[in-house]
Parts: sequence; structure tokens; C-alpha cells
Amino acid sequence: MKPIVLENARIVDPSRNLDEMGSVIIASGKIVAASASTHNQGVPDMANVIDLEGKAIFPGLVDARVFVGEPGAEHRETIASASYAAAAGGITSFIMMPDTHPVIDNVALVEFILRTAKEVALINIYPAASLTRGMAGQEISEFGLLTEGGAVAFTEGKKTIANPNVMYRAMTYARDFGIPIMHETQDASLTSNGVMNAGLMAIWLGLAGIPREAEVIPLERDLRLAGLTGVRYHASQLSTAMSAEAIYYAKERMLGISAGVSINHLSLNENDIGEYRTFFRLSPPLRAEEDRTAMIKALRDGVIDIIVSSHDPQDVDTKHLPFADAQPGSIGLETLLAAALRLYHDGSIPLKRLVETLSTRPAQLFGLDAGTLKPGARADLVIVDLNEPWILELDMLHSRSKNSTFEKARFQGRVIATMVAGKTVYSSGLVDF
Repeated sequence: MKPIVLENARIVDPSRNLDEMGSVIIASGKIVAASASTHNQGVPDMANVIDLEGKAIFPGLVDARVFVGEPGAEHRETIASASYAAAAGGITSFIMMPDTHPVIDNVALVEFILRTAKEVALINIYPAASLTRGMAGQEISEFGLLTEGGAVAFTEGKKTIANPNVMYRAMTYARDFGIPIMHETQDASLTSNGVMNAGLMAIWLGLAGIPREAEVIPLERDLRLAGLTGVRYHASQLSTAMSAEAIYYAKERMLGISAGVSINHLSLNENDIGEYRTFFRLSPPLRAEEDRTAMIKALRDGVIDIIVSSHDPQDVDTKHLPFADAQPGSIGLETLLAAALRLYHDGSIPLKRLVETLSTRPAQLFGLDAGTLKPGARADLVIVDLNEPWILELDMLHSRSKNSTFEKARFQGRVIATMVAGKTVYSSGLVDF
């Protein structure tokens, strides 16, 4: 490929504490230079020079929580379709959850994911393996073999391990192999038959509520066990002010603690459910407005480390049902960045911090070759028009499922192009490559 020079761009690279106007030079799939001083190096021979007219360049986004239907539910999402949706959303790497059929709990399935991704995916896909065999919450998976096979983390996906002794043993093994545990904390006894946040809104709608304590009680248990074992522990997605407070105090006491929040819980609250809109049935449920604002503050202050899409494709048969019967989950790969940019435009979070939570920090937490524009790094990047207004229509989505919480949402900021190893894997057509 010819060298590429992207000039007159706003370069935002948190890995180098950089936010400045300059140029990015790409050659042989690598970043040659990316800064305001790039013009001093000159333009490589035969380079394709593109004037971005002030558009922004970020390191490619890294999404640490993505559910894919393949294998077992390819009608909802395949590795190929998920990668296309991710590329359209500016995501160049994602971690795939093991909630498949069969569950990703053995080396053969990890290798299947890696091989299939290499053959059909437009972006980099990293498999996470299940903490326990079959996600049954009892017998620990073969951590050593799965790590050698390419698993980057261990998780029960949407499930929570109820038995503290099983979690203790899992943390001990994970610590010995130097690999992080990702865990969603939802106490099954407290969630019971609940379908939305417990409170006045649930009472008004006549729906069973899920208290905030259902999330924070198992979280606090996990944090105590993490302190006991010294494991690298990541709370997959939190949604309440109480949970953010628990993470804050845990980080005061120990190292290796991190947490994520889904873009849905930063953008929406329980009132968005309205008249039983099942696309807004999520797990954990959408919380009160004070929880949403608390999560934004925690993200801005570094208590919460990363934003995830929590992309969870569901089909018509599982969503077009009464609210209490519908399956929780929403797709989010293609709207992750656009929805996150709302926090920049309204002044809630500075742009550099926002990009850090979407790219640099998740790459660091899970040891991925991503999240930076430093010279010599793989040229995974996204070009963004920070100001372009647009409205999401479901037929615009590349995902096989259309269960988006952002249908008809108004956004400001759009992906113009996405590059992986210097190759353009998505283009809106507004920039000529």
C-alpha cells in the first residue's frame, strides 16, 4: 500500500497526553508519525495526502464487552457482521464474551473464534473464556490452556457466580496466570423476577423492580476476595452510585481494580422506558437520573475506567413481547462513539479523557496491541467529524439485529473512516482514500 498522510487533523492520543492539530503518517500498516511536528519529516514518496480539514483522529476504539451469536445463534449476529458493525462505529478491536452455544470454555472454541475472526473479520477480535465449565458456576475452567490458546480474560458474561468459594478459587488461578477476571455483579436472589430499576417508576408501570443493592452486594464481596487474592479484577458494567463508591474505596486500598460502564447507563435513565419500550429492557436495568450522573462523574474522575457498548443482539421474537417477558439487551457497536460524544459536547467529560476510556485504557487493562497513535504502533485509528449532526434510523445499522436503544436518537459527531493496520475497513464516503 502507498504511504498515507492525513494532514490538518485534530490528533487526540491519550497514550501520549496529546490533543493538537497536526498530521498522521502511515506506512506499511504502522504509524510513522502523529503530531503537530510531523511536517518536519516531509511527505514520503508516492504518498496519498488527504486534507482532513480539521476532523479528528483517535486511536481505534477498543470495546471490552461484546456478545456475538456465533457459534449457535448466527441469526442474531455473526463474527463477520459484528466486525462490520464495529468498523462502522470506529471500533478496531473488541473482546468477545463467551456466552455462545456451546460456551467458550475450551481451547478448541477459543481457536475457532480466533481462526474465524482472522478469515472473515474486518477488525481485531479477542476471545474471553468462561470462568467455569459451561458457565454452570461450579467447576473452574482450564485457565492455563485457555490463556495459552489466546483468551485475554475470564468471565461468566451475563452471569454472576453465586458461590464465593468458587470465585475465590477462580481469582487464585487467574492471579497465578496473570490474566484478569471480568465479572458482572447481579445477585440472583435480589433480582428475582425484577425487570427494571426499583422505585416509583416501576410502581407506576406495575413492573417488578430490581434494587441497586442487587449489584453492589456481590460487587463488594468480589472486591474483598480480590484484596485477599491479589487478582486483577474488572467489574464488567456498573450502573449505580453505590457501586462507584465501592470501586473508589477499593482503589484506595489495593491495586489491580478496574470497572466499566455501558454507554446506555451514561446516556439513558429509567424514564426512557416510557410506555413499556422493550428495547430499553437491559441488565443491569436503566437506573435513576442521579445514578446516571454519578456514573458520569465517576468516569470523569477516573473511578470508572472504561466505557463499553455491551452489544447484545436480540431478535424480533425475544424483543417484541410484553416488557416483563422480553429478553434484556441492546446492540451498541455502531452508536458507542456517537453517544459518548454527547458527554463531550455537553461539557461533562473532556475529549481526551473520553477517548482514553474508549480506547487507550481498555487496551491497557487487557494487554491488547491497541489504543495508541505512537510511532511504530499498528495503524488502528478512527477519523471523526466531531460536529456532524445525524439521526439514527434502524435500517442504517449493519448489525443483523436492530434492537437499539438509540432508535431516532439525534447525535452530533460521526465516524468518517476506520482503519485497521493502515487499511480502510469502513468509509462513509466523505473522505477519498
